[in-house]
Amino acid sequence: MSLITAAQAGSPDFSAKAPTPPVEAVSWKEHTISPVANPFFHEDAVIRSELRPVFVYHNIDDAFLGGGNAQLYALQIRYAVTDRLAIIATQDGYFDINNDAIANPEGWMDLALGLKYALIDNEAQQFILTPGFTFKVPTGDRQVFQGRGGGEWDLFMAAQKGFGDFHLSGNLGLRLPNNSDENSTLVHYSLMADYYTCRWFIPFLAFNAYTVVNEGNNIALNSEGYDVINFGSSGADGVTQGTLAVGFRSRILKNVDLGVAYEKAIIEPNGLTDDRFTLDLSIRF
Repeated sequence: MSLITAAQAGSPDFSAKAPTPPVEAVSWKEHTISPVANPFFHEDAVIRSELRPVFVYHNIDDAFLGGGNAQLYALQIRYAVTDRLAIIATQDGYFDINNDAIANPEGWMDLALGLKYALIDNEAQQFILTPGFTFKVPTGDRQVFQGRGGGEWDLFMAAQKGFGDFHLSGNLGLRLPNNSDENSTLVHYSLMADYYTCRWFIPFLAFNAYTVVNEGNNIALNSEGYDVINFGSSGADGVTQGTLAVGFRSRILKNVDLGVAYEKAIIEPNGLTDDRFTLDLSIRF
């Protein structure tokens, strides 16, 4: 055997058994999506850094002060401090209500800021459990039913479970106002099922609901304002209102998801909501 042959046989560079670099596994979270419907209270369990501009076109039920419509323009921000901890800014923006009975008001929304932390993040089981909170600072305009009550806490628990490319995500929370006369106390709960068919089409079905557990003493109504308004209704104790939503996300760029949702009130009293369309962009960074 020649010296060259012997060198090749003993050298790792030429050996057939030389180790190859492992292929980095793709996390199951890469195919999950942020919720589109109920953007203020269905907080995602997954920790992400993202900017999310949101537009909502909302039709008011005809039985609620004669009906009408409203438009909401908002920008949400989430920043992952670590792979488990995120700072979240879930509500802001401008609200334009078209309803003759209340003189067609428009103005700024309250600001909601908080934190969330992934308490359990089990990659092998495709499961994540994330508690968190926000505080709604009463900075908005009173003519659009903001800026009242000394602020409102939202204490929530979010979870998501993957089954390959099928995902179930949920959120359960308590909206706790600092002034229980100005604002009602509500439990909110959301459930979403989505399926990653391909990057261009990720359909979902979602249910969102709110139950008044302690009515306010501010306005003589028998219903509350879902996610955008806490009326402090004096006749809404025990009332549950809910919507069913369908829609999809499309991954138009590697880090940008377009979201579209149609949401319809399905539990009476419908109150403020007949139906609504939500359009957003999830821009991850």
